Formats: sequence, structure tokens, C-alpha cells
Amino acid sequence: MDEKRYKIVYEDEQIIVVDKPSGMLVIPTPKKETNTLTDLLNRELDLRGVSSNACPPAREIHAVRRAHPCHRLDRETSGLIIYAKGKSVQQMMMEEFRKRAVKKTYIAFVNGKTAKDFDIIKLRIYNRNKNRSDEATTKYKTIERLEDFTVVEAEPVTGRTNQIRIHFKEIGHPLVGESVFAFRKDFKLKFKRAALHASYIRFTHPVTKKTLDYSSPMPGDMETFLKNGRKQ
Repeated sequence: MDEKRYKIVYEDEQIIVVDKPSGMLVIPTPKKETNTLTDLLNRELDLRGVSSNACPPAREIHAVRRAHPCHRLDRETSGLIIYAKGKSVQQMMMEEFRKRAVKKTYIAFVNGKTAKDFDIIKLRIYNRNKNRSDEATTKYKTIERLEDFTVVEAEPVTGRTNQIRIHFKEIGHPLVGESVFAFRKDFKLKFKRAALHASYIRFTHPVTKKTLDYSSPMPGDMETFLKNGRKQ
């Protein structure tokens, strides 16, 4: 996948599932950045709404529902994210997240070697917007241990901001490339971003009620890093 482009892996009249590249914001920060994933996706929908078969100069413009993210991935994280076409569908999907009915799985590279093959991290995370600490739970299993890092599959049971990154830092295994919640200089391995990829998502369609699940392959930068790690 092109580093500057997203990929639509599923779309119907109500939802879109997108594979986001790392380095792309989902929505603007207070700095009001342009070319966020939401901007680009809505531009694509707008362009589709103009009929290419209409006779110039008049062109038929169809009503286009806006795409709204139903959850978040930070700028550095790559992988799958669900969008809703319209606010009402967005609210329905967000309610599924609130009920913890959406299963999300991430692949992460963490510094050092994990001692356990499986564990559940239960550590509260401070919410600065609400000035309180919220409960947070992350399940993980060890996939592969290498010389200086471990490949883990992480499943956030709760959905706190930066939960996986914070939890692994708190147990002494910050993500490879982590620069926000740990100091890069403290670790031998160098990577241009936090090595985190949203690889799998399963949810109930808000309208059809069908169970849908999608996977995303490991992105090129992480795949190359893993191959190099295996050679050592």
C-alpha cells in the first residue's frame, strides 16, 4: 500500500472499512491539518457523487452522505478503522464500541523479551480531558521472541486513548519506536514510528446485523523490520 494513500477494504450504503497508512491523521488536531484520512475519504465520496455520464456543462450531483470515523487510530498507527456514512449510523456503531462488542486486534513490536506467553494488563490510564483515571484492560499473547524485541498480538478490552502504547510502557516493554511514552535513547532498537498495526476487526453491522470481520497484512516497514530482526 502506498504510504500516502489509504485502502478501502469494505464499503456498502452504511459503512466503510479503511486500511490507514501510518503517518496519516484520522481527524485534524487543534492545528487544523488538512489531508487527514477523513478529509481524503470525503473528497473521494464527493467526486463519486458527480455523475460522469452527465452531458456538459450540466452535471448531475447526487446527494452524498459524509463519512464519520467511529473510533480512532493515532497518526503513527496503521491498520483498520470503521467509518459510518451519516451521523445516525456513526452513533449506532459507537454504541457497539461502548458495549465492547467490537473485537480489535493489533500487532505490536515491543522492546525486550516478554516473560509470559499470555497475560492481561489491568492498569488505570489518566484521562486529562476528564481529570480522572479510567480503568483499562489489554489482553496480549506473545507471537515471537527475537534477540531484542518481541512480537505480540494485543487486544484492547477497553478503548482508552493510546491504551496499548501506555500499557506496554508500564510493564517495562514499550513499543519499538515509541517516542511519546518512553525515551528512544533508552533503547537499542530504532524505528521511525511506534510499531503498532491494527490488523483485525470484527463487528456487527449496525443495519444488516451481520457479523463482519476484516484483516490487514503487516505493513511494509514493520515486515522489513521483522525480517531484519530474524536475521540477527
